[in-house]
Amino acid sequence: MKLIKYISITVMSALLPACNNFLDKVPEDTINTSNFFQTEADAIGAINGAYQPLQWPKLYNMRMWTTDIMAGNSIVGAGGGTDGIETQDEANFITSTDNQGVLDMWRGPWPGILRTNIILQKVPGMTISETLKNRVLGEAYFLRAHYYFILVQFFGDVPLVLQPVEPGDDLRPTRTPKAEVYKQIVSDLTNSINLLPQREQYSGTDIGRASKGSAEGMLAKVELMLGNYQRVVNLCDSVRNLGYTLNVNYEDNFNPATENSTESLFEVQYVSGAGFDFWSNENQASWLSAFTGPRGSNMVAGGYGWDQPTQEFMDAYETGDLRKDVTVFYEGCPKFGGLDYKKSYSTTGYNLRKFVVPLSVSSTYDNSPLNFPVLRYADILLMKAEALNELGKTNEAQLLATDDNATLNKVRVRAGLLNLTDLNQSDLREKILHERRMELAFEGQRWYDLTRVNGGQYGIDFLHSIGKSNMSSKYLLFPVPQKERDANPNLTQNTGY
Repeated sequence: MKLIKYISITVMSALLPACNNFLDKVPEDTINTSNFFQTEADAIGAINGAYQPLQWPKLYNMRMWTTDIMAGNSIVGAGGGTDGIETQDEANFITSTDNQGVLDMWRGPWPGILRTNIILQKVPGMTISETLKNRVLGEAYFLRAHYYFILVQFFGDVPLVLQPVEPGDDLRPTRTPKAEVYKQIVSDLTNSINLLPQREQYSGTDIGRASKGSAEGMLAKVELMLGNYQRVVNLCDSVRNLGYTLNVNYEDNFNPATENSTESLFEVQYVSGAGFDFWSNENQASWLSAFTGPRGSNMVAGGYGWDQPTQEFMDAYETGDLRKDVTVFYEGCPKFGGLDYKKSYSTTGYNLRKFVVPLSVSSTYDNSPLNFPVLRYADILLMKAEALNELGKTNEAQLLATDDNATLNKVRVRAGLLNLTDLNQSDLREKILHERRMELAFEGQRWYDLTRVNGGQYGIDFLHSIGKSNMSSKYLLFPVPQKERDANPNLTQNTGY
């Protein structure tokens, strides 16, 4: 969906009070909510703008992938000292209410929520084709649900704002109980499923937009968080019936030449050559290659050395796991761009490889076109396996990879590993969570698993086991940023902060 990269229309609500005189006429030479929603091009421009906050560093261009550092897969690395201090504090569980990373995560989704709210208010009354209207509304419901799913996972109760802010509205909303937020997320995704086309109905520059499969897969993830296991199974089956499959090669999920594949349910779209400043929100290239590439190696453009895998993570690989050489750099690993990796490039001896692109793809630090995978079919298979196991259908969750209905073992065999069989429910539960860790490593999924299983106790126990003694139930949620509470006294604080 490379078109999204080039449209930067921002639709804002009018916030100034009205006066009954000729000075209040709607300006005809600027874009605003009164004169913008007229044509099909306007509707497309508006929904394109609603995707943009996903690209920004407050979400998938930085904060979402750094949650794997907090989850114990890696350390900040980088330049040492105070470089990335906010992420270091999060990973050491000494997070304070003035942490910049927490502030970014809180603020990241709200522009997208505003834009989708405007679309959901304005587009139903537009005189445009019903096909386009339904698609745009379906995309807006999907995006709003996704933005709120990020917020509720990291903060719990959050303000639930479903209408654009108008003059005279209360600009200091209270936090809505997370159960109600989840109810709205489920409603939005259900609406999205009913409105969106299937992936195959997109072509050209529309490839990569949210589709029916995106919405069904995201709803499965939400229902897994809520423990509604039969709903998870049903939704995962629906995704399968839409024709999604695993790529033959794991590495094709992280190659700009093969992105938006049949394994991809939803990706944050990035592009090279957009011409915007690297450090601004307008930048539409990915930061990951520059940030995570080995520092001082000259293997990639940039190479700031962030997100260095730990020895404990490396030791978690089973012998023969083909994902290892795709995911991480280690001494003796396959060459990259004709160069050997040296363990001296990292304080742990390892660097992240999964999102690094060669100089032949991006010769400058600010131009990686590699999309970020938000939801893959491998995740769908592993969610179904977990749900089946929790429903007591442990044998069904362990079907051999050759069976059409196989789940866990399809993922394992693609990775070059043996089928798992004859495990009891408890052992299989651990194996599935381990498989999720290795399959989805550094894709911003591990924290989701640590905090949802057994009410978060799984995460607390795991982090204690790797020496994170500060971890407690308090840190299952971020604090509400103090800057936001200063601006809005109606915002309460999470327990313990």
